[in-house]
Amino acid sequence: MAATSIHKFAQCITCHAWSPDLSMIALCPNDSEVHIYKLSEDKWEKVHVLQKHDQIVSGIDWSSRSNKIVTVSHDRNSYVWNQEASGWVPTLVILRLNRAALCVQWSPKENKFAVGSGAKTVCICYYEQENNWWVSKLIRKRHDSSVTSIAWHPNNILLATTSTDGKCRVFSTFIKGVDAKDSAMGNSADTKFGEQIVQLDLCFCWAFGVRWSPSGNTLAYVGHNSMIYFVDEVGPSAAAQSVAIRDLPLRDVLFLSERMVVGVGFDCNPMVFVADESGLWSFLRFLDERKAASSSAKYGSQFSEAFGKFYGQSKYSANNNVEQSRGAHDNCINCILPLAKQRKSSVTRFSTSGLDGKVVIWDLQKQEDLLEYL
Repeated sequence: MAATSIHKFAQCITCHAWSPDLSMIALCPNDSEVHIYKLSEDKWEKVHVLQKHDQIVSGIDWSSRSNKIVTVSHDRNSYVWNQEASGWVPTLVILRLNRAALCVQWSPKENKFAVGSGAKTVCICYYEQENNWWVSKLIRKRHDSSVTSIAWHPNNILLATTSTDGKCRVFSTFIKGVDAKDSAMGNSADTKFGEQIVQLDLCFCWAFGVRWSPSGNTLAYVGHNSMIYFVDEVGPSAAAQSVAIRDLPLRDVLFLSERMVVGVGFDCNPMVFVADESGLWSFLRFLDERKAASSSAKYGSQFSEAFGKFYGQSKYSANNNVEQSRGAHDNCINCILPLAKQRKSSVTRFSTSGLDGKVVIWDLQKQEDLLEYL
């Protein structure tokens, strides 16, 4: 099994984020608090509790350059936390939302962060030096439902979003005075704030996680219909592929390289997707091999037990003597993050967290069949 470390922090984890040196982890135990743990002599110790939100914290991101933490919550607020001698000090960000904030992510240059919400709105937040506060500009009237996930393009300007209206969209977030025009940005620097670059109508159900490849040439996102979509050369001449899986839907995705993607979701087992030399994507295998080997027996046993309960029997299964092997995760995986101190073209270590309260660290360096795609 590729899992190298499994630790249970809570009964349920909503989201998590890593410190720049990977020595600390911030997570929400499905309430209004953020707990920060530090690794000390192979043991995780709780060192801080961030208490400012009134409802469930739905998103956390820890900046790798400035060491700032940004949090968003169902209470419609966002805070930027700065570490000082006395601990972590919060600064309120005015989002101007009338519905829950659902997700947050720092931009690559960390001069902005984006917030997706249940108000069909995306907030692009930046720091105003003159007034010493964080302000936001809103992308409105573009989504028909809640914004479930966001992903920054490497050029720091384009932002991809997914929504429960079934669509994936890409917007320009260029803000004059905040972003400097750079030749590396290409045509993105000539777009106006909030301009929609493309709308992808590939999914006819809720759309969840979305990510860009390291180069920014490929976009991947997932739908609640057990499909994953890959889009190359996002723009007027975009080329799209869809891969159907026979298992439960995915919730989040992560590019490990230009040719490898890991998807996580309701199957509680990370799924590996790879692209061949021609750029054709396909499902390769599950990462948690022990869990995958027992999946058929597990589903059959669960169905039989449920059937027995319908008829008032305590157990109704021909496979009751089959030992169900437990994998790294026991419940839906809702968050996946790379474990890399700096941005790289390929990632071999990443972490996942889920509704079982566990954080699992995966290492692919010993997975020989995967190394050729990294």
